[in-house]
Amino acid sequence: MPLFFLVYFLVDRRLKNWVILAGSIVFYAWGAPQFIFVILATTVADFYIVRMMDASRTDWLRKLLLSLSLSINLGLLFYFKYSNFFVQNLNHVLQQIGMKQVGWTSLVLPIGISFYTFETLTYVVDVYRKVHKPLRNFWDYQLYIILFPKLIAGPIIRFHDFADQIYDHTEHENAENRLRGLYRFFIGLGKKILIANVMGAAADTVFNIPHQELGTATAWWGALSYTFQIYFDFSGYSDMAIGLGLMMGFRIPENFNNPYTATSITDFWRRWHITLGSWMRNYLYIPLGGNRGSKWRTYINLWIVFLASGLWHGAAWGYVAWGAYHGFFLVMERLFLGKWLAKLGKASFIYSFFVVLIGWVFFRIEHIRPSLAYLGRLFSWHKSSEAWLPTTEYYTIFAVACLFSFFTIANWGQRIQQRFFYAPYPVRRHYLVATLMLVICLLSASRIATSSFNPFIYFRF
Repeated sequence: MPLFFLVYFLVDRRLKNWVILAGSIVFYAWGAPQFIFVILATTVADFYIVRMMDASRTDWLRKLLLSLSLSINLGLLFYFKYSNFFVQNLNHVLQQIGMKQVGWTSLVLPIGISFYTFETLTYVVDVYRKVHKPLRNFWDYQLYIILFPKLIAGPIIRFHDFADQIYDHTEHENAENRLRGLYRFFIGLGKKILIANVMGAAADTVFNIPHQELGTATAWWGALSYTFQIYFDFSGYSDMAIGLGLMMGFRIPENFNNPYTATSITDFWRRWHITLGSWMRNYLYIPLGGNRGSKWRTYINLWIVFLASGLWHGAAWGYVAWGAYHGFFLVMERLFLGKWLAKLGKASFIYSFFVVLIGWVFFRIEHIRPSLAYLGRLFSWHKSSEAWLPTTEYYTIFAVACLFSFFTIANWGQRIQQRFFYAPYPVRRHYLVATLMLVICLLSASRIATSSFNPFIYFRF
């Protein structure tokens, strides 16, 4: 990363996009060399299909080319991500009825395929809807798809929100944005290394304890640990992506807005993985009819969207159950629950946090039966296992996680966040913030040096 930015800041403006593109290709190829050709090949096909679609004045041909592009991208996503899942389930059914099972070689999932596939879909759909013209040349499109800060785990950037930045981002590349981008990167690094990894180690230990040996208190510590781990892990990645983008002048959209302070599940999904929610609303929920039909049609559309969201996260029934679970509460809030929650005011965040925490059990375990067994332990009042006991370090990091998860419930917390992320910085504040970020950087570096590899959770999606 330092080498990349050294070259990027030194070259002429006309060459900066070429440096970004080369750096992004090297970045992805370094981690997944066998799959870089999948991205390159599909982007070539998509770019020229979309150009033909935009040039065509015949509706049936435009629809045909749209269908072709969607089929290629969704077909690759299905093949790599869901083939194993469907073959396993088919073989299970065949085994139950005494028939011969289907032979299959398990596939390795290309890193970040769910994210760059969704961005590819926004390109073809936005051009088809005439929301934005296609990009001028193939290399501009390649840069949009493979831009390294957001390539692996988002945020998911809709084409029409980003297209013009490809040509004008260098106008926003200045000393202020470089510093603020670096600060944001270190905040994300600290979230991941200093909080998420500590919570994750505890969660891994607890969730690996056999359910029959798991005590109620320990089960709650495990569920809480994973709840904080996934938030600080994923929001940490998003902070790092936003920060790196800002250093180059790109304005990458926010992906989180204090989701654990949400006062309902509906509110939670306005705050959690914001770019995925926006994608689902614009490219699935609204095309299905949104809330334009009857109430029951709206509820069915919500369920479809959240079942798709669950399946998007992973090819396992636990993810489907997680999506259905959230869809259920969204429908209940539209039916009657939302009115009750409104009367509680900010206190209803307790309900929302509890519902989300229970849902994370399905997400973490990925399979329904063991998830239900774990949930049973949460409410069974069994004596706690001594296989894992909280340490002083754990209690300290847990307290920090609670503070940063819930501090915006108070108005002062919102004011601090607004000043830190968005308000202009006087020079004296730069000195203070730079010192704080240096401390976070050194603490993170020291922990990285003494720990094993610990990838981001969303890398596998």
